[in-house]
Amino acid sequence: MKLYSIQTGYFKLDGGSMFGVVPKSIWNKIHPADENNLCRWAMRCLLIEDNNRLILIDTGIGNKQDTKFFSHYHLHGDESLDRSLRKVGFHRDDITDIFLTHLHFDHCGGVLEWDSARNGFLPAFKQAKVWSNPMHWQAAMYPNPREKASFLKENFEPIESQGQLHMIHEQGEWLPGWHNMFANGHTDAMMLPRIRYKDTEVWYMADLMASQHHIKIPYVMGFDIRPLDVMKEKQQVLNYAAKNQTILFFEHDPDCECALVTESEKGIVISEKFRLDEY
Repeated sequence: MKLYSIQTGYFKLDGGSMFGVVPKSIWNKIHPADENNLCRWAMRCLLIEDNNRLILIDTGIGNKQDTKFFSHYHLHGDESLDRSLRKVGFHRDDITDIFLTHLHFDHCGGVLEWDSARNGFLPAFKQAKVWSNPMHWQAAMYPNPREKASFLKENFEPIESQGQLHMIHEQGEWLPGWHNMFANGHTDAMMLPRIRYKDTEVWYMADLMASQHHIKIPYVMGFDIRPLDVMKEKQQVLNYAAKNQTILFFEHDPDCECALVTESEKGIVISEKFRLDEY
C-alpha cells in the first residue's frame, strides 16, 4: 500500500467560525487572520494505492459554483487536484473509488463537473465508485437550517442518478486495514478513515480536527452542529492516537500535514509534525 497527499488548493474562511468560542486574541496568535478576519486553509485530500484499487478521500471544492459564490472563499494558490495527481503519476481516470468523508461543499465539490454545454453535470472520475453512507446522505439531501448553505445538491445529487453512488452501512472495517469511524458532532455520520500504513496507521481527520490547532479540546468550530459531541470524539481519537502512535492527517491545515501526539502534563499535545512523504 502507498499513500499520497493530494493538495487541491487553498481557500479562506472566517477565523471566528473556525475557532468558535475561542477569543480572537488567542487564536489570531497561532493562525493569523487578514484584515477581513479571514484565515487561510488548505483542501488536502489523500490518495491510497492498494493493489488494484486507487482510492481518493475527498475531492476539494471543485469549480461548478458561480463567481459570486467563489468570491466569498478567495480561492488561491497554484495547486490543483489534477496537478497533484500528475505529480504522483496518476490521472483522475485511474481512480477506482472516491470516499467522501461528508458532503459539505469543500469536501465533495470536485466529484462532478459541468458538461460541455454547462447545463448539466458529469462524473469527474468516470471509472470510480463514490462512497457515502445512508445516514449522512439523508442529512445532506434534507439539511437542517444550520447546514443548508454547506450542502449544495449539485455537488452530490447527480451521483445517485448516474449510478456511481455506493453506501457504507456501518462503521468498522471497510477494507482490510481500513477502519471507519462515524462522527456525529460536526455533521451527521461524517466518516473518518483510519488506514494501516507501514508500521502504524494514518487517521484522516476531515473536519473533526481541521488543523493542528484544533487538537485542543475546547477549539471547536462554529460550523459544528453538536459541539459537545465534537469534544468527546476528539478526546476519543486523541487517546487512541497517543497510545498507538497513530499519524493524524489534517485536511485543512495549510502548514501542518501530519502529526504524532503524546500525553503530557497539559494533556495530549503534538510531539512531531511532518509531511506524509517524510514518514
